[in-house]
Amino acid sequence: MTSTLSTPPAAAPPSSDENSRRVPLALRRLLHARESGVFAALVALFLLGTVLSPTFAQSDNLLSVGQQIAQIGIMAVGVTFVILNGEIDLSVGSIYALSAISTGMLISDGWSWPPAMLVGLAVGVVAGLLNGLAVVMLGVPSFIVTLGSLSVFRGVALLVSDGAPISLSSSQPGVAEFNLLGQGRLFGLVPMQFVLFAVVAAIGVILLARSRFGFNTYAVGGNQEAARLVGVNVKRVKLTAFVLSGFTAGLAGVLGLSFLSYVQGVTGQGLELTVISAVIIGGAALFGGSGTMWGTVIGVAFIGLLQNILNIKGISSFWQTVVTGLVIVAAVAADTWQRKRKSRA
Repeated sequence: MTSTLSTPPAAAPPSSDENSRRVPLALRRLLHARESGVFAALVALFLLGTVLSPTFAQSDNLLSVGQQIAQIGIMAVGVTFVILNGEIDLSVGSIYALSAISTGMLISDGWSWPPAMLVGLAVGVVAGLLNGLAVVMLGVPSFIVTLGSLSVFRGVALLVSDGAPISLSSSQPGVAEFNLLGQGRLFGLVPMQFVLFAVVAAIGVILLARSRFGFNTYAVGGNQEAARLVGVNVKRVKLTAFVLSGFTAGLAGVLGLSFLSYVQGVTGQGLELTVISAVIIGGAALFGGSGTMWGTVIGVAFIGLLQNILNIKGISSFWQTVVTGLVIVAAVAADTWQRKRKSRA
């Protein structure tokens, strides 16, 4: 007696119709991502740069852009958390200067650079903590608090330095090693400042997208009262965001000192506007609750490429300010239009 073994029919390969449906689905997800608009604008800007200048797309120029945007990018990572909470931090430029001056004065007084750098970072953390405490404990709007602390921290920076610039000489012990943070290149190619920006941005992405703190940040920014009712410690979330903003501003200030070996009390004026612009251009809602860290990174890159193109074409710095302002207005207008469209849908 013989038996036959039956084998199940082989699965039919996906038809061309199924494949054609899968590809548009992936494309639709990409197109509906919040960063899609600013990413498309970034690609268009890059293509424009390659058309306008043959040197734009060269590796040396692009690495230079990466070095130029690093400090703005590091500060923007911290400010993103503040803005997603529905708050604002106008004092980051002043914290930048205060941290740099604190570090520079200690190195000039004979401190080795690692503890001097730690003090500069601590200054940034304390400044952010003071901002946060004033907002969450006193209930003063963050716009008013940080507008005031912008002047306070700037004044302290001028007072402790007597308004005099601080210059570091490579002949001083440890200064050459300290300068490697801002001037060095990894493997002799990639600027160390850009490497540090990439590390800080990666940590920011993980914190915002993969941690409870990130989830709570979106909850507080979206609806503060609802977040409180479900058990979110709103004050702690906001306070942490301001501390992170102060820390990243302090880190950027230390890197700025390392890069230039020079700082004065007025250093960093106006940086807060560029940083906030990068976050808003990256798609973060000005009133909180919506945005991503990837969007911030793209916004920083957009500003860097835009300024680089304007510099290559020899556009006056006055016109660069005008163009940057127009881009900010356009980005906010686009975000407002998108929100209204979604609400109607």
